[in-house]
Amino acid sequence: MRENFSLRLLLVLVLALAPVLGTGQLRSVAAEMETVSIPNFFDQRQRMTKPQLDGRQRIRFLTTTDYPPFNFLDPRGRLAGFHVDLVRAICEELDVLSRCQIEAMAFKDLVPAVKRGDGDAIVVGLAMTPTTRQELAFTEPYFRYPARFVTRKDRQFPEPVAEATAGRSIGVEEGSAHAAMLGAFFPSAAPRPFATRRDALEALKNGEIDAFFGDGVGLSFWLESDSAADCCVFSGGPYLSDRFLGEGLAIAVAPSDRALARSIDYAIGRIVEKKRFSELLLRYFPVSAF
Repeated sequence: MRENFSLRLLLVLVLALAPVLGTGQLRSVAAEMETVSIPNFFDQRQRMTKPQLDGRQRIRFLTTTDYPPFNFLDPRGRLAGFHVDLVRAICEELDVLSRCQIEAMAFKDLVPAVKRGDGDAIVVGLAMTPTTRQELAFTEPYFRYPARFVTRKDRQFPEPVAEATAGRSIGVEEGSAHAAMLGAFFPSAAPRPFATRRDALEALKNGEIDAFFGDGVGLSFWLESDSAADCCVFSGGPYLSDRFLGEGLAIAVAPSDRALARSIDYAIGRIVEKKRFSELLLRYFPVSAF
C-alpha cells in the first residue's frame, strides 16, 4: 500500500526530453534481454488500427513520486521511473509526444483530478477493484506482480516444486495475500508466519526456514541488495493469481474516455511488439522477477 503525501506536489514534465539512457546502455540492455526471463502480458494477437488523436490538444498523464522504481524523483529532483518512460513511449507510438504531459501529485488527488477533467489518464499502478471500476475505465493490464519462492543457494527446490515444498518450512508475512496464496497453491507446505518480511528473510539467511514466499518484484531487489549478502536465489515459479494478487497494473481514464484507453492499448501493443517494453523492464528491474 502506498502512503499519501501530506503536501501536494505538482510537477509537469515535457516528455520530449532526451531519453535517460545513452545508446551504449541501451545496447547493454538489449544484450541482457537474450538471457533474462521477460514476461509478455499483452495479447499480441489483438490487431488494432492506429487511432487518430488529432482532436486532442494535449494528453495529461497523472502519477505520484512515491512508488519507485515505477515513479519517483531522481537525485536532481526530476520525475523518473518505469511509468515515466512508458508514457513517453506511448506518446511516441501515438505521434503525440509534443502534446503529452505527465504530472505528479498526491495519490489521494489522482481520481478526483480525472473526475474534474484536470487530467486524462492515471499511470500509477491503481488497483482494478469493483470500486475503481465504477469510477474509472481501464486499459488492458500491462504488468502483473508474480509470487516467488526464495531459498538459500544451497537449498534450492527441485521440480516439481509442489512436491518439493511438502513439509518444508516456508516463511510468509502474517496475514498477507501471499500467505493465503501459499495455503491454496501449496497445501502440503508448512507455513511459518512472520510479523515482517525483514524478519522472515533474516530467518531464511540464518537457515531457520527452508524458503520465503512473497512478492517477486520486491524480492528481486532484495536479492541484489547488501542485506541479502548473496545468500539466496529464486526457486521455482513465477506464480500469478488474479484471486490473490489482483489483475495487474493498468492505466485508468475517465469512463467517458474509453477511446483514450483503447488508444493506449494500441500503443502498448506496439511497444511490446518492438521489444521496447522489455527494454524498459530491464532498465528498472535489472534482476527479473520472473
